[in-house]
Amino acid sequence: MTPDQLTALAANGESDTLEFKRSTGERREAMHALCAMLNHRGGRVLFGVAPDGGVLGQQVSDRTLEELAQEIQSIEPPVFPDVVRVPWPSGAELVVLTVAQGGGRPYSYKGTAYRRVGNVNAKLSRDEYNRMLLERLHADQRWETEPATGWTVADLDTAEVARTVEEAIRRGRLDDPGTRDPAELLRGLGLLRNGQLLRAAVALFGKAEELELRSPQCMLRVARFRGLDRTEFLDNKQFHGNVFQLLSRAERYLRESLPVAGRVLPGLFERVDDPLYPPVALREALANAFSHRDYSIGGGSVAVAIYDNRLEITSSGSLHFGLTPEALFKPHESLPWNPLIARVLYRRGVVESWGRGTLKMAELLEQAGLPRQDMEDAGGCVTVRFWPLRYVPPQRVAHDLTERQRIVLATVERYSGGLGLRHLRDELRGVATEWEIKGDLALLKSLHLVEHVGWGASSRWRLVVRQDS
Repeated sequence: MTPDQLTALAANGESDTLEFKRSTGERREAMHALCAMLNHRGGRVLFGVAPDGGVLGQQVSDRTLEELAQEIQSIEPPVFPDVVRVPWPSGAELVVLTVAQGGGRPYSYKGTAYRRVGNVNAKLSRDEYNRMLLERLHADQRWETEPATGWTVADLDTAEVARTVEEAIRRGRLDDPGTRDPAELLRGLGLLRNGQLLRAAVALFGKAEELELRSPQCMLRVARFRGLDRTEFLDNKQFHGNVFQLLSRAERYLRESLPVAGRVLPGLFERVDDPLYPPVALREALANAFSHRDYSIGGGSVAVAIYDNRLEITSSGSLHFGLTPEALFKPHESLPWNPLIARVLYRRGVVESWGRGTLKMAELLEQAGLPRQDMEDAGGCVTVRFWPLRYVPPQRVAHDLTERQRIVLATVERYSGGLGLRHLRDELRGVATEWEIKGDLALLKSLHLVEHVGWGASSRWRLVVRQDS
C-alpha cells in the first residue's frame, strides 16, 4: 500500500469495514473493531490516523509490532491478519491490519464477541453468537449428515431412489453406476456411509407412514383462507412424506386451489385461461423451501397458504451465512442449509442451477407481467410471497361460484367504469344467455361482489372494490 492509496482510503472515513486509531496505544480498542469485522465481512484497522481521517503516523519499532501481535493473540479462535507498515514522508509510519470475513465465526476478544454496525462495535447477542456457532459447525455436523438411527433401506421408497438416479443419468448429472441395487445407489448419492443411512436419505426417500411416526417434521401444511388474513379457513390440510411426495402434493394443491385468471376474447366464443402465477416460479420456491428449511426443528414444516390477494410459501428456519432477503435478489453464492438434499434435487432436475433460485423466480414473474416476489426472514421462518397483478374472481364466497359466474366477474372487472347489461351480453355471447347473466348478476350483487349504479340507458354494473384489498 502506497501513501497515496492510504490517503485515499482514509479520506473515505470510517465505515463497517474501516476503523481509524491514532496509534497502537489504542490497540485494545482496535481489537474490538478487528473482532467485529471478522464476525462481519472483514475490513481494515489503520493505526496512525485521526478519527476525522487526518493522517498522523507514529514511530513503529519491532517492540510495537510485538505488542500488537500479543493483543491479536487474545482473539479466539486464532486469527492471522495481514500486517503492513506504510512509510510516511514525515519519517513516521502507519500500520494497517487487514482481515477477511472469518471462517471460524464467531470470534471473541478476551471472552467477548462483537459485531460491526456501521462504524460502531457492538456486543453480539446470545442468539447471534449461537447462530454463528451453528454455522461454523455446519460444514461437518448438521442434521442431514447425522446417522438415521433405526432406519434401514427397507424403510425407504426404493422406486423413488431408482427414478432419481435414472433422471440424473438422463440429464448428465450423474454417471451410470452400473447397478440398480438401492444401497449402492444411495451410497453413490452420498446418502449411505459406513453402511448407515443418513437423515438426508430419510427426508428424501422415506416412506410416508414411517415418516409420520418417526420424523413428523417431514410435513407439508396447505391452507386456503377467506380474505386477507388467517381469520377463517376455507381449507386446511397436513401431509407427511418425503421431499418428492410433498413437492408433488404441494404442486397438485396449487393446481387445484389457485383461481385461474380467465378472460373471454372479444369476438371469440372461447375462454382463455392463464395461470395466476408462473408454475415454474412456484416450483422453484417450493424446491428452495425443501432445500433450505431447518429439519432439526421438531415441529417444522413447509407451508403453502393461499389468500384472496397473495400466495405464501413458508419454511421453518432462518437465513444463514450472512444472507438477507435483499441479498438474495443480487448474484450470490449458493449456500443451502442442506447441501446433500439440495444436490439430490439438482441431480433429479427439480432445480436447474445453483444460487439462482430467487433471481429465476423474479425473472419468471417479470416475464409474466407480475410484481417481483417478496421475501421475509422473521419469526424463525423464511416466507416467499407472490402477488397477482390482476383481479381474480374468487372460487368461493358464501358458497361455490360456478365457472360462468366467475367469467361474468372477470368480464366486469376489465371495465373499470363498469358496463351495461347489453354490453355485457355482447361480451359473453355464446357463453351465457341474457337471462343467465341477469341471474348471475343478482347473485353476485347479493354477495357484494358487484354493484349496479345509474339509471336507464346509462346504468352500469361494476366491481365492488374491497377496502382491505
